Amino acid sequence: MASEAPSKTASGADGGDAGQDKSARGRSEGSRAGSGKDGKAKGDSAVEAGGKADAGADARSSDSSSARPRRGKQGTPVKNDDGGGIGQSGGTSQTGLLLGAAAAGVAIGLIANLGRKAAVQAPTLLAGDWDAALAAEHRATLKLFDALEATGGTNGPRRTILLMQLKHALAKHALEEENAIYPALREAGQTEEADRLNGEHGYVKQYLYELEKMPKDGPGFRAKLAEFRAAIEAHMRDEEDRIFPRLKAGLDAAANKKLTALMNKEGFKLA
Repeated sequence: MASEAPSKTASGADGGDAGQDKSARGRSEGSRAGSGKDGKAKGDSAVEAGGKADAGADARSSDSSSARPRRGKQGTPVKNDDGGGIGQSGGTSQTGLLLGAAAAGVAIGLIANLGRKAAVQAPTLLAGDWDAALAAEHRATLKLFDALEATGGTNGPRRTILLMQLKHALAKHALEEENAIYPALREAGQTEEADRLNGEHGYVKQYLYELEKMPKDGPGFRAKLAEFRAAIEAHMRDEEDRIFPRLKAGLDAAANKKLTALMNKEGFKLA
């Protein structure tokens, strides 16, 4: 009579799996079957059935493991190797944060630029009516000429910076006059005066062009600067003493106020 083999039951986290119990019972039955052909056949059949049960259990365990999302640190779902949908929301959130930061940076830059332009235009805006405001810009321009004339011949970098400031101030001033004051002159019947003043602005640009091309520490810079100043001072005196007072006298209070606002609007563009 054959000895009886003990029956083993699987243990661990998945020890209760039904396929493993069936396998253990099959092996036990095969061991108890005895020595005859019928007993051996039954034993072999039971062992084979147990093996199949083990294989089925392993397959189900593998399917269940692959179906669960893998976990990273602190239980965070890890994106599958095939690029599946786990973790995509994190990338979208990060993109949204970056876009929001970029938009905030642009907004801050725009606000800062508007503040700078307002500060540059403020002296003109606070000077009063359009004629007083333009006269104040004339005086500020002559101060830049004074600073340029005070530089020595060896101070080329300083002259370059001051010339750039002079060029910007005159460009803003010219835009205010050419886009607001001179058209008002033409409306008031002073077309010839407006065209002449506009033509003189062309020579202002010519002087700036020549000074910018010249060596800033060269002997001809100071002479050209003096020639430029004489021409622009004559232009300013003609506007302040004769042309602007006549234009203002021909406009009522509302028209002068409107012209002042239009002039400041044009100046703000290049401030």
